[in-house]
Amino acid sequence: MFKWALIFLVVALVAAVFGFGGIAGAAASIAKILFFVGLALVVLFLVLGVIAGKKIS
Repeated sequence: MFKWALIFLVVALVAAVFGFGGIAGAAASIAKILFFVGLALVVLFLVLGVIAGKKIS
């Protein structure tokens, strides 16, 4: 997920340098959404791992 967010961020930066404002804005929005979805998944799996670890031991 973070890999795709980084790819869209690079696309947004390159598009902004070349003056494609609409594409840069859309790519930046997609990158932000992917980053926060990935962050939410990391937190979710971290909490689930801690809960499962307590049940095992």
